[in-house]
Amino acid sequence: MNYDLQALMERWDGLAVVCRYDHPTQTWVFICMHDNTLGPCMGGTRIKVYSKPGEGLLDAMRLAEGMTNKWAAIDVAAGGGKAVLAVERPLEGEERRGLLLRYGRLIQTLGGGFRTGEDMGTSSEDMQVIAEVADYVHGFHPEEGTKIDPSPFTARAVFAGIQSAAAQVLEGEPLRGRTVLIQGVGSVGANLGLFLKEAGAELLVSDIDEPRCRRVADQLEAKFVPDSEVYATPCDVYAPCAVGATLNPETIPQLQCRIVAGSANNQLATPADAMRLLERGIVYVPDYIINAGGALAFSFLDKKFGNTDDLLEKMDVIGVSVTEILQEAASKSESPVVAAQHRVDRTLAKART
Repeated sequence: MNYDLQALMERWDGLAVVCRYDHPTQTWVFICMHDNTLGPCMGGTRIKVYSKPGEGLLDAMRLAEGMTNKWAAIDVAAGGGKAVLAVERPLEGEERRGLLLRYGRLIQTLGGGFRTGEDMGTSSEDMQVIAEVADYVHGFHPEEGTKIDPSPFTARAVFAGIQSAAAQVLEGEPLRGRTVLIQGVGSVGANLGLFLKEAGAELLVSDIDEPRCRRVADQLEAKFVPDSEVYATPCDVYAPCAVGATLNPETIPQLQCRIVAGSANNQLATPADAMRLLERGIVYVPDYIINAGGALAFSFLDKKFGNTDDLLEKMDVIGVSVTEILQEAASKSESPVVAAQHRVDRTLAKART
């Protein structure tokens, strides 16, 4: 893979890339705006250590395109965007705050062309810092002004999607007694576990942070699975809820599941991996469909809808979308990825006309 910044930008078909180097922290800042057909570009801000700046740019590009698909799939008036702050090392305290404030001022110069919220490596507290200098941070309670954590909404949407996929693929009671392996038990994965436990699923959990994973396993009454054994562990549903690209030529032959459905972004290492799953008879629920709960919740918050319980219930519409996509894919003997892309294309084509 060529991670040269110029080469990456030359072959990208997105709208724009805003690039800045933050000298005080030696951080590369990439704001990628992919498509604004439906509205201003919106997407989370990720902070992560990369081996090369180009890896961060490529991540931002792929994530921005995923946001275009996500907004179009749930028919929300927003465009695809994403930001990556490629730090050289973890930042804390005033050093982190300074970077976030400078980044917020950069967002402000775009005049609303890009709006952001949490993503991997950032928190609600980080968003509050950015909001001190930028007007374009979403996810605040419309009445109380507090920053809302999107994790429970993302988890609820993933849960609804898993329920729908299980109803389509597995016989009998969709989730009771079914084994679900959650890979990554951060905020979303842990919340997903709570929903699944309440539904009667048998839980397996794994995370590279073993002490945290064992604590969550105790809370969920789940079985701990070492990170090295995830892909070969038998389960009904494999739920990747951490990093992307876990579905690739090396891992797909090992999978012992019927369904893949989780919150991680960019789960497929390459587009060809969708066909590899289809050939193995594994139903893959496209990530940008099933993990759209946080984005959907924020779109409601932006419209001054702030009742948390009602917001959680509204995430169940993602389950309806999953059912429709899986049924379309099955009727045409095609990958759900293809059916999901048809859905996106129809929404964008309608908007363009």
